[in-house]
Amino acid sequence: MDDTLPGKFEIAKEGIVHDITAPVGPHELTTLRVRKRLEKVMPEDLVAHTGTPDVEDQSEGIMRHPDVMVIAEADMEVEGSFDPRTLVAAIEVVSRSNPDNDWVSKMRDYPLLGIPVYAIFDPRTGSGAVLTDIHPTPAGPRYATRKEFVYGEDVTIGEWTITTQNLPRYAKSPDAAGD
Repeated sequence: MDDTLPGKFEIAKEGIVHDITAPVGPHELTTLRVRKRLEKVMPEDLVAHTGTPDVEDQSEGIMRHPDVMVIAEADMEVEGSFDPRTLVAAIEVVSRSNPDNDWVSKMRDYPLLGIPVYAIFDPRTGSGAVLTDIHPTPAGPRYATRKEFVYGEDVTIGEWTITTQNLPRYAKSPDAAGD
């Protein structure tokens, strides 16, 4: 489908997620600034990767593509998808068109995949959260700790602290109540 339909595809527990809209400037600029800021403070053997491939757990039937993946360079030397259990962190910039994918579906899928840190940056609100400490629940593994932040504050992702100063926000659209 990637060759014939526009947009990005992921496989979640509830099925295929198709984000048809291309990322907009604030999304891409946030991704770039977070990646660059992380790489300035992380050890050289780790990267804040923004490219392909996806992360996939075939046994769970989940394939995701984080906006930024903190991963050891050595763990990238694989054929096919990355093993999600090799990620140090997954970072998402909330898309205007499908915020529930980041705030609901990925919040459920990432601990199931064993990704220890999940950071969400939301240009709609100028805020976000870092989720850690996977623990078992009757509904499956979930993050036990949630630390919220607002743009302008420093945020700690894993062992590294970066600023959220000058991260862009989505422009308010005239027909968007609360967006």
